[in-house]
Amino acid sequence: MKKRKLIAPVIITVLVCLWLLLYLYAVFFLPEIPLWAKIVGGVSAAALCVIAVYNLVERIKEVRSGEEDDLDNY
Repeated sequence: MKKRKLIAPVIITVLVCLWLLLYLYAVFFLPEIPLWAKIVGGVSAAALCVIAVYNLVERIKEVRSGEEDDLDNY
């Protein structure tokens, strides 16, 4: 039962990271983009991917501990 609650977050995280990595690839290999824009775009895409993975890990911890329905308490 717990594995079913993790399917959607894992799929969304993988898709978001793939999209960000594609963006990262495009930023670094298009010659008409200035260097400062490549650095800003690369750092922001990498940071967003790290944040998405961190959120996935937190969600997995919530599901394993049984706290996923804490909004029902309010």
